[in-house]
Amino acid sequence: MTPAIDRRLRSARGAVFGAFTLNGVLLAMWVVHIPAITDRTEVSASTLGMFVLLLAGTALIGMRLAGPAADRLGSRTLVALAASAISVTIVGPGLATGPVTLAIALACFGFGNGALDVSMNAQAVLVERAYGRPIMSAFHAMFSAGGFVGSLIGAATQRAGIAPEVTLTAASLLGLVTTAAFVPHLISHHREPASHPEHYDTLPAEDLPPTSSENLTGAPGSGINPEARELRARDEDSSLNDAERRSHRNRKVLWLGLIAFVLLLAEGVAADWSALQVREHLDVSEGDAALAFGAFSATMTIGRFLADRVSGVIGPVALLRYGSLLCAAGFAVVIVSPWLPLSLVGWAMCGLGLAGGVPQIFTAAGNLGGPKAATEMSRVFTIGYLGLLAGPAVIGWLTAIIPLTAALIVPLVLTLACAAAASVVHR
Repeated sequence: MTPAIDRRLRSARGAVFGAFTLNGVLLAMWVVHIPAITDRTEVSASTLGMFVLLLAGTALIGMRLAGPAADRLGSRTLVALAASAISVTIVGPGLATGPVTLAIALACFGFGNGALDVSMNAQAVLVERAYGRPIMSAFHAMFSAGGFVGSLIGAATQRAGIAPEVTLTAASLLGLVTTAAFVPHLISHHREPASHPEHYDTLPAEDLPPTSSENLTGAPGSGINPEARELRARDEDSSLNDAERRSHRNRKVLWLGLIAFVLLLAEGVAADWSALQVREHLDVSEGDAALAFGAFSATMTIGRFLADRVSGVIGPVALLRYGSLLCAAGFAVVIVSPWLPLSLVGWAMCGLGLAGGVPQIFTAAGNLGGPKAATEMSRVFTIGYLGLLAGPAVIGWLTAIIPLTAALIVPLVLTLACAAAASVVHR
């Protein structure tokens, strides 16, 4: 690579860091203002739960539509549109005056967030491919870091008595300025033209396979034209190979989606239930129980900063396999632990084990190739995101019949199965 190309790639990498960080900051700004916004709009806890599902549902729609849009327009254009959209719509919850306006605001914000999730990961795949080494996990680490920064900013502004609409308006303006700053440095990518059999591009018109209205036998009495017969056979072989490739790609998309589903299910369980599990299982204070989520999120963030180097040394398959095994071992420790320090170690193991898995899945999905790469990535995203939503809900349903700690056997078993299927991310 020339120094100029190196500079452009470093700029592109920094731009993608900016997109992931911005996404994390803006999401955190909404989350930390939930109590104040629900109080002002007089939204009950049960209604808020439905609104969160609405946000998630519109995010799924945004993900599904973002894939084809990125294939058609390029991920750079879509990142610009989606980042601008969430920067504008983050103001909505702060300006909401009642349940209806809050629901509309969250639906718009969720749609933009889903579109940005797919488009910025599609752009990240392009940058990683140009770099020629693993860097995807670092992008996801910046999302976590952005969430941490956003939560600190939101907490500080609320402590200072600044109204949510003022803080979120400032966040919106900062988001638009940040988007304008990083978008020009993203990689421009155009959709590849649809492939055709080689001989259609290289042979003159008179040598193309004849249509049904053309003479297949050549000159009278000469029998079947051997060139026409050969070209037809080659065309049939090419069509068969294309069909086989599509079938293989569809199967791989499904497998990648299922593994993403399991990993994000485990992540959702840890994020939503870790503190409550420690409090109920060990009968500790709420302050001590909160350390469980802190241990999980801290090791996940650190692990994502380290995962790229580890993947470069041992490969994505080994990283996913051993990470899933470490996560399963962490759940096992949490289930049997009688002491708070040991439980914190268990949740920390879960965070470290899950840190590098999802980025490997998204990299594998983005590198499937073909003219619909972003569409296929969006399918993997959608399936995985369903796991993030379903995990906490499944555990909640199970607690009606078994203790919360016993219900953690579900993610334990599923992460073991994920370890067994890790070879699907082989590049």
